[in-house]
Amino acid sequence: MASSKTIDDLRRVIRRIEAARPSRPAPEPIEAVVGGEILETDAGPLVRVRRSFPLSHAHGRLALEGAFDASREVLALLGTVDDAPADPRRLVFLDTETTGLAGGTGTYAFLVGVGFLDEAGFVVDQYFMRDFDDEPALLAALGPLLERASGIVTFNGAGFDLPLLETRFVMARRRWPGAFAHVDLLRPARRVWATSLLDCRLTTLERDVLGLHRPDDVPGSLIPALYFDFLRFRRAGPLARVFSHNRDDVLSLVALLGWFAGAVTRADGFGLRSEELAGLGRLWERFDPERAAACYGEALEAGLSGLVAHAVRLRLARWEKRRARWQAACALWETAARAETFDPRPWEELAKFHEHRSRDVAQARSIVTTALDLAQVAGASARTLEAFTHRLGRLNRRLALLR
Repeated sequence: MASSKTIDDLRRVIRRIEAARPSRPAPEPIEAVVGGEILETDAGPLVRVRRSFPLSHAHGRLALEGAFDASREVLALLGTVDDAPADPRRLVFLDTETTGLAGGTGTYAFLVGVGFLDEAGFVVDQYFMRDFDDEPALLAALGPLLERASGIVTFNGAGFDLPLLETRFVMARRRWPGAFAHVDLLRPARRVWATSLLDCRLTTLERDVLGLHRPDDVPGSLIPALYFDFLRFRRAGPLARVFSHNRDDVLSLVALLGWFAGAVTRADGFGLRSEELAGLGRLWERFDPERAAACYGEALEAGLSGLVAHAVRLRLARWEKRRARWQAACALWETAARAETFDPRPWEELAKFHEHRSRDVAQARSIVTTALDLAQVAGASARTLEAFTHRLGRLNRRLALLR
């Protein structure tokens, strides 16, 4: 057993070592690193970062002010026709950063960015949880903003952000203010750009539509790990890029809504590529078929080509058929029939027109004979070959009766 003198000697050595070791500085508070403040709520404190931007602020090629020119018709076109936001100046733009992408009750929204108009211009507030104990305060700060909004604008919010927040509100036993109108820009983005861009992720739209590049952006897939690193080691520095990423996402929502408002109303200087005109046609289809048809026609006149042009011709021909404008419909079907890749649909429509409308059975048979030959060369399905063979047999029998 060690004597008391030996133990005292060891203690003195340890004290000398500890005295010689430089003290580790306390980690800098997260609010100081990101330029925020501690906000007191009725459920406790949390970090809030606030930034204000003039409406003339350019985010990529577009200024923020264009979003607030969106009429109710535009908002209905992008969102829910029967429940469109009535006042674009009371919209709230929302984006979350979470502890995971799978959703579920174990996923937290640790950073919520919300953008809205006030006297200072466009304001982006970001609410941050320093730990999971801050969640009640985050929800308490967020609730009144959502309740006052005329509508919420998100990107994939219908599939992720809003269901996640609703889950967090319910689990915290707080009322979810879910009666607001919702404009999820992912849906109209897919209708406009699905055929012309590689994908419809927000980063792709920023680059190819808004002309925005984020050279120092943090990939979204790394953000949960950076937050967990902060929880373990209180290293706040890397989170500054997460706040910047979230803020840029909110600003991109505003700029993207401004693009839609300008494109739909054809604002001055708002030139559209032929592919975008075709996309606007798809956007208008469920809302105003006449305007959809006009957009399709403009896209073709602007030089739309390839498979996209082929699909547009068939869609436009369908509308012309419904309006009984047979000459225009036949012109579109004839052009579509000359496509490099064999498509039986325009041939079938032409054959039906000549058999039942123009009563030119011989012309209908000629069309079907040519289509059957092309289908065989193209290796069409047995069902397609059988359909043309059956139609040709019926037309031959009708011609025999007419002789």
